[in-house]
Amino acid sequence: MSDQIFLFAALGLYFAGMLLIGWMAYRRTSDHEDYMLGGRNLPPWVAALSAGASDMSGWLVMGLPGAIYAAGLIEAWIAIGLLLGAYLNWKVVAPRLRAYTEVSRNSITVPSFLENRLRDGTRLLRIISGTVILVFFTLYISSGMVAGGVFFESSFNGDYLTGMMLVTGVTLLYTLFGGFLGASFTDVVQGLMMVVALIVVPVAAVVAIGGLGETSELIGEIAPDHLSLLSGTALTGGTILAIVSALAWGLGYFGQPHIIVRFMALRSPQEAKSARRIGISWMAVSLGGAVLSGLVGVAYIAKTGVDLTNPETVVLLMSQTLLHPFVAGLVLAAVLAAIMSTISSQLIVCSSALVEDIYRVFRRTPPRPARLVLMGRLAVLGVAIVAGILAITPNDTILGLVSFAWAGFGAAFGPVILLSLFWRRLTNWGALAGMVVGAATVFIWKALGTGLYELLPAFVLALLAAIVVSLATYRHNEEIQREFTDTGTMVTVPRPHAVGDTP
Repeated sequence: MSDQIFLFAALGLYFAGMLLIGWMAYRRTSDHEDYMLGGRNLPPWVAALSAGASDMSGWLVMGLPGAIYAAGLIEAWIAIGLLLGAYLNWKVVAPRLRAYTEVSRNSITVPSFLENRLRDGTRLLRIISGTVILVFFTLYISSGMVAGGVFFESSFNGDYLTGMMLVTGVTLLYTLFGGFLGASFTDVVQGLMMVVALIVVPVAAVVAIGGLGETSELIGEIAPDHLSLLSGTALTGGTILAIVSALAWGLGYFGQPHIIVRFMALRSPQEAKSARRIGISWMAVSLGGAVLSGLVGVAYIAKTGVDLTNPETVVLLMSQTLLHPFVAGLVLAAVLAAIMSTISSQLIVCSSALVEDIYRVFRRTPPRPARLVLMGRLAVLGVAIVAGILAITPNDTILGLVSFAWAGFGAAFGPVILLSLFWRRLTNWGALAGMVVGAATVFIWKALGTGLYELLPAFVLALLAAIVVSLATYRHNEEIQREFTDTGTMVTVPRPHAVGDTP
């Protein structure tokens, strides 16, 4: 019973900290741009850790260690693909997107940027992309709520619905009032909690086993294939297909709205460089810790004889048997942090899609700034209610949608974002064609069941569709060309004062 008290005390401390940060962010939120984008005044370290934490979700602390425990380093290729994709996203996309979204009529959402950048008078591009974001992310958020409930149920022997509502309620409160800043600053704390947990747990397990030498020997005896990136086999067609599919996950980064919106919120394009170094360092250590946790878990479970019914709980089990109950409670809180950080970021993106990309398009007169902030909060609440209703009864198809949604966003938005930033001749019709082809291919390829991750063919076909249709519909526009040039200048030539700085 005393152990449970320590566990709940750690969890209560974590929840209180998140609510405090949300309240502090609320006091710094004064207008719609603050609520949706933090006033474009996000320090690089906040942007970096926030992007990482909102990206990884519970997969980092549970899914990846579980996959490594069950199958070995062959499952690490997805981590390698994600690390490469994230690096290229920060290196290539971040500085130019930060500059272009300001140059092109100060766009504060991805759909509004595409409309402004391509001068889409039909408004179809903004409405369709906003709707795609809204639908997929509502299901994505629901999957996170389900994960929170299942985690609470398995870790504390509690009621699923109570756990789901508790996790959702706390996340909703700090997101509802704190907006983008609340989500971003809580992400920082949550990101630090994740990386510390993924360092402490495997190190404690190695010490308990008897050192690195004995740990590696045990793994070699129990599961020698686990130590090979090729699963101990020759390069067969199936192995190559699996590796290519895993690496293809990295392509998804270019089109994830909840991640690239952090680029748009930076104080200046030049700060993307320091943010990249911080973000990739965090990601490398976190992914390395997750992989190491899965491998060390093989030796630890074998030596101690602890009963592990679900490989995805290997980090949780090791923390509860190795660490003081209060510290173990903080590790459990880190798992919740991974889940909640993603939910909060996605709620903000859904809110922006509803208010900025759908509501404002159909409203004839510009709404007052205070009304926009209120609408943003109501949108967060509305999306959370719908996602919560979907999560009341756990549904594996919703949880399985996470990888599917990653492919959908990556294929629908990734090629269009890249072309809009680096190709002058992209048109609104080309962007629409790319989005439609990318999303449709994800559905079709998934149904075919070829074994190749649907993101790769969908990304390639979407890119080709956008280029072909743009070449057929291109009309010279001097204003678009000038903005394209001004963006390049803004990226290469630092300004005296960035947006939000005090002169």
